[in-house]
Amino acid sequence: MKWISLLAVGLLLPMLALPVQAAGLEVAGKSAVLMDVATGTVLYESNPHERLAPASVTKVMTMLLIMEAVDSGKIGWEDTVTASEAAAAKGGSQIYLKAGEQMSVRDMLKSIAVSSANDCACAMAEHIAGSEGAFVAMMNARAGELGMQDTTFVNCTGLDDAPEAGEHKTSAHDIALMSRQLLKYHPDIQKFTTIWMDTVRNGAFGLSNTNKLVRFYQGATGLKTGFTAAAGYCLSASAEREGLGLIAVVMGAPTSKERNAACKQLLDYGFANFALVAPELEALPEVAVRLGQRPTVALQMGDSAGLLVDKAKKSTVSTSLTLEPAVTAPVAKGQRLGTVKILSGQELLAEIPLTAAEAVPRLTWGELYRSILRRTCCAKADS
Repeated sequence: MKWISLLAVGLLLPMLALPVQAAGLEVAGKSAVLMDVATGTVLYESNPHERLAPASVTKVMTMLLIMEAVDSGKIGWEDTVTASEAAAAKGGSQIYLKAGEQMSVRDMLKSIAVSSANDCACAMAEHIAGSEGAFVAMMNARAGELGMQDTTFVNCTGLDDAPEAGEHKTSAHDIALMSRQLLKYHPDIQKFTTIWMDTVRNGAFGLSNTNKLVRFYQGATGLKTGFTAAAGYCLSASAEREGLGLIAVVMGAPTSKERNAACKQLLDYGFANFALVAPELEALPEVAVRLGQRPTVALQMGDSAGLLVDKAKKSTVSTSLTLEPAVTAPVAKGQRLGTVKILSGQELLAEIPLTAAEAVPRLTWGELYRSILRRTCCAKADS
């Protein structure tokens, strides 16, 4: 039963111990993390929780809050954003907004994702939260919700543009967490982060991606570069091949060339050694219900992102399925109706419950009487 094999392995992940230090793998930079997008599994780490300045990789969180605002309906792609004097005064990477200039949310986000535009990041922060300060409070609150315990944001850009900027710190691990949240739950961001070259202002201003892997690395999906003198060269690089999405984070590399090479090295390692087997939840069978207001009940499993496996061991996972042949109503939502056993050879790795996806009430006495009457009438008609 191929469908259940794919389905069952999706919940096996917690049982597997995957390496976080690969023999012979050394990457440039002060810290590094390689994370799987689907499951959040860390495949490699080096000083993952060291608090460092992230420079413009900060904008991963800025983009996440923008995407959450769009996807929730708070703002729309074609909404007009007006640049304030504060936004227009931002230094560093920018598209040179003028105070009072108006641009769509779509073009603002494109400029942030492709050209790391600090002026657009500030304008979007003000548009969403009313001020950059209020937006930064949202950034820190969201970081807390994501478990980013190493992180303190003081601005939405990563610029060293204020005395308190020295407190603006995060870690490679936390960057991977927010990058995963952005990629996994807001896939439309890739419409922007995969752009190599584009324009805004009706073609009058050109954009060129600061992440060179977008052009030169197979399967690249983003994500965000960063550099300041204090931070060094940083990058959260993402790519996908054969259904496996990876995030490679490098912080504090001495040069952009070494930063890019380090992320490429991490991604190459991940794709060479791991594979993702995705479940097929739509293939679950249903269980018959006796005396129920519906004849069957659908089954469900827990949230199953997929199984990350060592490529060399991909073929060793097997499954067996047991289901109740039928169940008598009432059936409660979440009621256990079966089990999937996960095995490696003869070794039992996990037992995963299959539960009712919905409640099925019992037939009332009136409904039961009418059901019996219909069956009796049908039997007489057939005879």
